[in-house]
Amino acid sequence: MPTHPAHIARYRAGNGLCFGRLEGDHWARLTAPPWAGGVETGDHDSIHAVRLLPPVVPTKIVCIGLNYRSHIAESVSVAPGGRAPEEPVLFLKPPSSVIGPDEPIRYPSGVTRLDPEAELAIVIARRARSVSRAEALDHVAGVTAFNDVSARNYQKQDGQWTRAKGFDTFAPVGPWVTTGLPPGRLEVVCRVNGQARQRGNTEDLLFPVDFLVSFVSHVMPLEPGDVVSPGTPAGIAPVQIGDVIEVEIEGVGILRNPVVGATA
Repeated sequence: MPTHPAHIARYRAGNGLCFGRLEGDHWARLTAPPWAGGVETGDHDSIHAVRLLPPVVPTKIVCIGLNYRSHIAESVSVAPGGRAPEEPVLFLKPPSSVIGPDEPIRYPSGVTRLDPEAELAIVIARRARSVSRAEALDHVAGVTAFNDVSARNYQKQDGQWTRAKGFDTFAPVGPWVTTGLPPGRLEVVCRVNGQARQRGNTEDLLFPVDFLVSFVSHVMPLEPGDVVSPGTPAGIAPVQIGDVIEVEIEGVGILRNPVVGATA
């Protein structure tokens, strides 16, 4: 990972799609993200004159279930006997579910319980295939905030998580990628209408980030822009149409999304 923290955004300015590094009240434009070799163009955009987009366009989103010790303790889906997983529990969310900051999460028809899950997201910088744990973080561009929106009734009904996790708008990510921020001890918070629901720290992870990147890379290659999300802390609870969800990652910022009806 880069060693100096910086916020790197993907945004629309006028009719153009841009990348930029945050500098005070403006974005310093880049030709591409720095992990893709981007350099400054010399142009600047006011933070008030742009619309932030999802900071990455992943080919896949790899999520880890039951990976915070606090969440394992509260979860009703733990393996028989209440034991922690012996290996990471992987599932995928489709790229079609990605939305950016302030975009609405749609509450699908047929869903009877919709839960946000505040998560750190690890963004991949370069192709990682069968990498060792020692070299895993060399393949990481940075971190961002992620909301693993989940339809609990389908998660319980189906016995696997594809439908429950895969609806359109069920993968808010952003507001930007923060480079140079070690992921091992970061606070993760979920707020609904300003009230804290979840509060955890990545030091509580059963399987830490470097282990996970290596583990996943031995299952499938990770491509630039892909997201690995290491799970959610305790405190899951449902939301309703009209609620506003905030996911805050220490050192990164706040990802905010409203919940709207399916046809709003």
